Amino acid sequence: MNAHDAAPAAAVADLAIRERVGQLRRGLEAGLIGSGALIERLLIGLLTGGHVLVEGAPGLAKTRAVKRLSAGLDSSFARIQCTPDLMPADLTGTTVWRPDQGRFEFLAGPLFHSLVLVDEINRAPPKVQSALLEAMAERQVTAGSATYPLPDPFMVVATQNPIEHEGTFPLPEAQLDRFLLHVVVGLPDAASERRILDLVERETIGGEDAMPLKLSADEVRRARRDVANVHLAPALKDYIVRIVSATREADVVPEVRRAIEYPVSPRGTLSLAAAAKARAYLEGRDHATPDDVAELAADTLAHRLVLTWRAAADGRTARDLVAPLLDAVRPL
Repeated sequence: MNAHDAAPAAAVADLAIRERVGQLRRGLEAGLIGSGALIERLLIGLLTGGHVLVEGAPGLAKTRAVKRLSAGLDSSFARIQCTPDLMPADLTGTTVWRPDQGRFEFLAGPLFHSLVLVDEINRAPPKVQSALLEAMAERQVTAGSATYPLPDPFMVVATQNPIEHEGTFPLPEAQLDRFLLHVVVGLPDAASERRILDLVERETIGGEDAMPLKLSADEVRRARRDVANVHLAPALKDYIVRIVSATREADVVPEVRRAIEYPVSPRGTLSLAAAAKARAYLEGRDHATPDDVAELAADTLAHRLVLTWRAAADGRTARDLVAPLLDAVRPL
């Protein structure tokens, strides 16, 4: 095949991968009623190599969503149920002595899977959160004096319950910053809940519908390369930077800046740009738009903002500050 023929062949392959990702999305939607935003965010994490924190009350299908995603991937999956007595070795693995072989052997823990669900992450003690931070940030695990690489692709989806606080350890800012997205799941409306009732009744009788495909690790990596090539216009890059810079500058939205103790770092800029590219890809476009940025701004930036004590005492949240920023900072 010459270079002239290679380009069309590559374009056909890219379209095939995009269609496969679309099938994965439709398979998720078939088993998750009223969870379109959560599904989109999980796929954005998958397509960017980012991690996702999902917050919501019990019974909102957070765990179900991740397990269904794992059913659509031809990759290994592990679930970690966090408790206050969890130890770092319960995640990373441990070194054991093999007397018959006269040597030590490392037994890998559940972090050595491509997709890892960390349920109720805020119940894990700080030492465990620190071990998880290395895995998320460096894609590696250190046990004793040795360092072991994690699989590629590797993605952590963590959940937390905003209602119960007894026996929990709030995630430090450094840990929160490693999540590409922080998704807050709300209660469904009446129509969606009625459809959920029908879905669960049907599954109870006939079993859960199988996912239509299993996306391979190679296909995920190829999709990630396509996402990285989605076009960000210079004006859109400026728009992203201006939104993030507005969390630091007192003259853009003064009432918002006064409520912020620590503004968003450049990692927030990079995360918002990457997430916007992935959303454009999921929508079948080769370029991102201001709508992509505005749609994902709260989930990408809010968990990277630290409020002043006065703003927190007044009952304000970081998410409350994103909407005024978007109102004040408009695309060019």
